[in-house]
Amino acid sequence: MFPARFQPVLFAFIMSGFMAFLMSGILTFINLGWFDAFFSAWLKAYLYAHACAFPLVFIFAPLSRKLAAKLSKAS
Repeated sequence: MFPARFQPVLFAFIMSGFMAFLMSGILTFINLGWFDAFFSAWLKAYLYAHACAFPLVFIFAPLSRKLAAKLSKAS
């Protein structure tokens, strides 16, 4: 187990991993269709996507929180 102070980093890593995995699979299928090396292409796309998504979560998460808070305020 990790100490509680690592929770934000772990959350970002796991969430970006799930999103990158699913989106890279969907987009690989949309762009290339089903073929023999599909899973290999998906894995390669996933590794690139997760490498980009993980640091981007740290950039856009605070902005997203602020925007969501503004959009959900009662009038």
